[in-house]
Formats: sequence, structure tokens, C-alpha cells
Amino acid sequence: MGMSVTISAATADDAEQILKLQYLCYQGEAELYGDYSIEPLTQTLDDLRAELGQGCVLVARLGEEVVGSVRGAVDDKGTAAIGKLIVHPRMQRHGLGGRLLAAIEAQLAEERAAKRYRLATGHRSDGNLRLYRKYGYAQVGTQEVNRRLSLVTLEKDASMSAFAASA
Repeated sequence: MGMSVTISAATADDAEQILKLQYLCYQGEAELYGDYSIEPLTQTLDDLRAELGQGCVLVARLGEEVVGSVRGAVDDKGTAAIGKLIVHPRMQRHGLGGRLLAAIEAQLAEERAAKRYRLATGHRSDGNLRLYRKYGYAQVGTQEVNRRLSLVTLEKDASMSAFAASA
């Protein structure tokens, strides 16, 4: 009998597993853009622990193992910044990224009164862009970071969440 993946709030005890998973998951992005100095690969455990205490951090668990995570915070205008959506490579392409995205949206709307969601990804990160568009996000801007990387910013209104996740 197989185990089900559950999604719940991260705890301080999850910090090391999240950081290791983050390091694993961002290797492909670093290779794609030729830059291994990106923040997810240089973030310290202390920095991650501080994030756990400030915003909403969810984890996906398979038994005791953290196999996915996502973070979010809402500003004073009601805009939720969603970031670091990660899924273990062996668990990708099974809907877990979408489940995590829908879960963080719901939590940010319910607990933090989010009115809109915003996230960003690299311009060549086709899988990420496909996922975000599937969940109702639309491109609202592009910012050149350096000659190899432009960040694509996408947003959606919080009222679209239930529709997009069920579409």
C-alpha cells in the first residue's frame, strides 16, 4: 500500500529538509541560466529559519520526508508574493506543484486576506511558466536581471483561485 502526500504548515524542524530539497531543486535552474550563485542555492539555514517565522511556509510530505514546499507573504496592499515552489524531482509531473500552489493561495487568502497573487520565474523556465498559466496567472512584466536571465512576473486576482484550480 502506497503513502499519500500530505500538505501542511512547515515547522522549525523542517528547515534542514526544506533547505536540502531547495538546493536539489534549483540545480536545474542554475544550469539553465549558467548561474550557480542564485539566492536559493546560497540561502543559509539561519535565513530559512527566519523565513519560517515570518511568512506562510507549506511543506508536502511523503511519510516523514519533505518532498515539496512553497512560501508566501502578503504586503499591506493585499498582494501575496509566492515563491520557492519546489517539488522533489522524483515527484514532479504528478500534480504536486499545482496542489502546493493552490494550498498556499488558499492559506494566504484565508489567513492573510490576500487580494492578488504574484510570482516570478526565469524566462526560459518553461515548465514553471506552463504551471502558472494553467493556474490562471498572466504575465504582467519582465525584468532583465543580467544578460542570461530575465524574470517574468505573473499575477492573478485572488477571486480566480477556485476557478483556475478546478479548470
